[in-house]
Amino acid sequence: MEEVAMEKSVSKSDATNNRMELPMKSLGNFPIPAGQNYFNFDAMDTLGRRWGFKVSIRNVGRYKKPWMSGQWRRYAQEKGLKKGDRVKLIMQVEGNGVRSYRITAERNLTIGIWIPVEEFAR
Repeated sequence: MEEVAMEKSVSKSDATNNRMELPMKSLGNFPIPAGQNYFNFDAMDTLGRRWGFKVSIRNVGRYKKPWMSGQWRRYAQEKGLKKGDRVKLIMQVEGNGVRSYRITAERNLTIGIWIPVEEFAR
């Protein structure tokens, strides 16, 4: 079964930094092993390219404040992401519990109409 694991409007810092802040409510979709503060995973983009990402949380403090790094900056640069674009991670969980992820990035063409960012690169 597929579900949206994370959906976020890209901020200016997300588009230009080595990491993207994640909504706290999405954290449960990334199974961080006990005793660790990160989860590595691959996600396929709409062109079939595999990207390596890492979801991390703070080790200390009241709030976990999750973020995604790994190949995030390269992904953002190659897709030409800008403030206001929308990124989604779609998760599929197999019967044996194995998770696979897809990543999409979209730009708002007009109110309510989102187009894959790859369409703008052509």
